[in-house]
Amino acid sequence: MSWGTELWDQFDNLEKHTHWGIEFVERYTKFVKERSEIEVNYAKQIRNLSKKYQPKKNSKEEEENKYSSCRAFLTTLNELNDYAGQHEVIAENLTSQIISELTRFVQDLKAERKSHFHDGRKAQQHIENSWKQLEMSKRRFERDCKEADRAQQYFEKMDADINVTKADVEKARQQAQLRHQMAEDSKNEYTSCLQKFNQEQNEHYYTLIPHIFQKIQDMEERRIEKVGESMKMFAEIDRQVLPIVGKCLDGMTKSAESVEPKLDSNQVIESYKSGFEPPGDVEFEDYSQPMKRTASENSLSNSRGEGKDKPSGKSKPKLWPFIKKNKGSGPEDCSHLPPEQRRKKLQAKVDDLNKEIQKEVDQREALTKMKDVYLKNPQMGDPNSVDPRLSEISHNIERLKLEVQKFDAWLAEVEGRLPLRNDQSKRQSGLYDTQNNAPVNNNCAQDRESSPDGSYTEEQNSETQIKAPSTEFDDEFDEEDPLPIIGTCKVLYPFEGQNEGTMSVAEGEMLYVIEEDKGDGWTRVRRSEEEEGYVPTSYVEVFLEITKGAMTYI
Repeated sequence: MSWGTELWDQFDNLEKHTHWGIEFVERYTKFVKERSEIEVNYAKQIRNLSKKYQPKKNSKEEEENKYSSCRAFLTTLNELNDYAGQHEVIAENLTSQIISELTRFVQDLKAERKSHFHDGRKAQQHIENSWKQLEMSKRRFERDCKEADRAQQYFEKMDADINVTKADVEKARQQAQLRHQMAEDSKNEYTSCLQKFNQEQNEHYYTLIPHIFQKIQDMEERRIEKVGESMKMFAEIDRQVLPIVGKCLDGMTKSAESVEPKLDSNQVIESYKSGFEPPGDVEFEDYSQPMKRTASENSLSNSRGEGKDKPSGKSKPKLWPFIKKNKGSGPEDCSHLPPEQRRKKLQAKVDDLNKEIQKEVDQREALTKMKDVYLKNPQMGDPNSVDPRLSEISHNIERLKLEVQKFDAWLAEVEGRLPLRNDQSKRQSGLYDTQNNAPVNNNCAQDRESSPDGSYTEEQNSETQIKAPSTEFDDEFDEEDPLPIIGTCKVLYPFEGQNEGTMSVAEGEMLYVIEEDKGDGWTRVRRSEEEEGYVPTSYVEVFLEITKGAMTYI
């Protein structure tokens, strides 16, 4: 079916319909453009989300990547970033393959439609002008016929009247003949115009208009076909990225399947293992025997309180009164860490230094080969130009080797000390029998109990800061009466007393014990009359004194 034959009289409706068709294409183009903007914004939000949860540099989150679940999450974030990239590809393809194409197509469509309907209006105007000419010739013929009839009737009347002169009759006759001739001419002209109009009308409705309408129909069908292709492309653009999106999702699934709970659980042990032995059994303390205690877990502060008429319950349990003042990473030899953690830190440092040495060695070998090539082929370069760099590398290697030796010495010291901890535990457990069931509390378990977060508190690292009042130590230090010496202790590990109330000690140093561990993991010691403070109980080995038949213990 053709618009030219079926819709020959629907010029205005076709004009409205084609205008609506172009508006439809523009509306669909706007829809695709908004979809593209949504994809761009979605991809941007996904990328921002992935970036937000990426581990920051030099942060605790980087250390968490040693756990399989954290590595899986990092892989998921990377896959999600690639996933966002595919949505950006969708937006780009929508813009280049649909929006740009439809925009150009609509411009061409508007120009073509304007040309076709201009030709249609021109043809319509022409047939209307021909119709007007036909009407004018028809009215002229009609008017001339009427004039000829009136002239004929006037002539016949004059001819029948005997009172009219012969000249007047002749004049009337000539006028009638003239009018008949004019009517005949108008008839011929009307006949000619009629034939011409019929011919033009036939050509207009059977040739010209069908041809124009056929072009308009072809244009409309191309418009519909283009819209259909665009809709198909709209779906195909999404389908093109599905394989890559599927790979991203497969990567997320694979990373999730790589999570190993047992491995992460063992990693916790490796991360926080201190290397200390668990505490021994607490021995029974027989209070039924008459004894005079110079110091005990609860009576030491009370004895001082009695001398000042203070209530016997003044002493408060010390939970974790020391506030970390310095947030440094600790000394270079990691002596602030427990043995096991110190060993790991030192071993990691040795491994890093060895890697740096290997890099320098590789560079030295490469430069040596380059120098050999220059020696054999002087035109390629000056061999002496390599010497400064070789000298610098040799210096770096020597420096790194000295560093390795230094850390190896510390590492050997730690590794040699770890087994001694077991022997020391045996010595301490044997001490129970020799001191009449006096319990020893220098253990790391109490140190862990004294920390509010349950972590090992001796590390004093920069990530653990416990805020608690330290006024209790200040009150005790302000007391005028010096505390009596209840024993001695030997320092097993060096300790940097950077917090208020603590005291720095060196390994192997002998100190006086003036206040025993009250369950918070700290022992108060004295070096001289004016220098005293607290040290971790697990860092010292305590030897108690027997005073007047009574025994003190910690």
